[in-house]
Amino acid sequence: MDLETLQVLWFVLIAVLWTGYLVLEGFDFGVGMLMPILGREEKDRRVLINTIGPVWDGNEVWLLTAGGATFAAFPEWYASLFSGFYIPLFVILICLIVRGMGFEYRSKINDAAWRRRWDASVIIGSWLPSILWGVAFANLVRGVEMDANHTVTGGFFALLSPFALLGGVVTMLLFLTHGAVFVALKTEGDIRGRARRLAGTTSLASVVAAGGWALWAQLAYGATWTWGAVAVAAAALVAVVVANARAREGWAFLFSAVAILAAVVLIFGSMYPDVMPARNDPANSLTIRNASSTEYTLTVMTWVALFLTPLVLIYQSWTYWVFRKRIGTHHIPEPIGLPSLTPPRGAEAPGAEQQGTEPQGTR
Repeated sequence: MDLETLQVLWFVLIAVLWTGYLVLEGFDFGVGMLMPILGREEKDRRVLINTIGPVWDGNEVWLLTAGGATFAAFPEWYASLFSGFYIPLFVILICLIVRGMGFEYRSKINDAAWRRRWDASVIIGSWLPSILWGVAFANLVRGVEMDANHTVTGGFFALLSPFALLGGVVTMLLFLTHGAVFVALKTEGDIRGRARRLAGTTSLASVVAAGGWALWAQLAYGATWTWGAVAVAAAALVAVVVANARAREGWAFLFSAVAILAAVVLIFGSMYPDVMPARNDPANSLTIRNASSTEYTLTVMTWVALFLTPLVLIYQSWTYWVFRKRIGTHHIPEPIGLPSLTPPRGAEAPGAEQQGTEPQGTR
């Protein structure tokens, strides 16, 4: 393949990687955001966490792969993106770290206050990235202020335009719906019914918000062919509402994933051939041509991806197949964490009665 073909290929492959991340991590974020809403009791919260427990860390690998592919295939894009979007990307990184710690540490100690603190890290670590990813991608569609050296000159608040903020609301609602449908698909009993009812509300809100943003993006920045992506996204979101109302959670989840896929197609299709449009001067824009690596680098990457990608897909598909069954509160055992290290209020700490009576010379 020649250089131009490789550049287009890797632009498409990076879009595919982002699709995988947003579809898979999207329901992860949704479940985390829903913890205070659907997790009325401790066992309910443990059910929610167990629906994503075997897969959440594997889902995040798609983000690492997308970032690594961008760095290798389009280093100029990577440099401008991560410097210009430094604050929101740094906040997302911190959220992903504390969110992962929340999953791992909340059950280490059998103490309600301990669990509440780690639950807060999971909840906040799910809400903020859900909004900030939408803000970031909306800015890629809209374009940023960039000089001739491809350095983003606008500050953090320049990223908070009405178009970008609406994009953040859209991703938040899409992930909430995606997560609620996933919970309904993976659980049984009362929590399943509550998740399905909540998905009915969030899916309707998603139709309104996503429809408005998609029309705005298409009319202002889209290409002729991306009308197809807008139509597919709209049809998929309506199908989510219908399938969820009929208690067809599997179909609702599939249509929700299709809506996210169509949104990514709209975003990347609106950008092409740019990878980072410059609002102040189109001549300063980064394109797939002036931002790419050499033909040799892209060729080597293509061969590596050709052999490794099927293995990763097979392994992750097998993981989902193994953990495909529904779970309920009756599957949740009693807590086995360490006892609380903080004595109850008013109680003396162990050994307090001996303080002041220890013989000298025994320290």
